Amino acid sequence: MSDLILVLPDREAAEEVAAEVAERLGLPEEPRPLREELAGEDDAEDAQWLVVLSAQEAAAADAAELAALAESYEGWVERHEP
Repeated sequence: MSDLILVLPDREAAEEVAAEVAERLGLPEEPRPLREELAGEDDAEDAQWLVVLSAQEAAAADAAELAALAESYEGWVERHEP
C-alpha cells in the first residue's frame, strides 16, 4: 500500500483540503500541510504545498474523490511508496 500526496499550489488551498479530507475520512486530526520548495527556485513564493495521507489513511479513501478534490484547487494527487 502506498501513501497519497495531494499537491496543492498554496498554503490556503492545502489547509482547506486538509480540513476537508479529515472530515470526509473521519480522521481524529487534520493532516498537517507541508511546504515543498521547488528545486532550483530562489523565490520563496515558488513552492508547492503537500497534504500527505499515510497508507492506512489512504486505504479508507476514494482515490478518485481525492483527485477531484485536489483538482478543484488546481492540484493533483501522487502516490508514494514508503
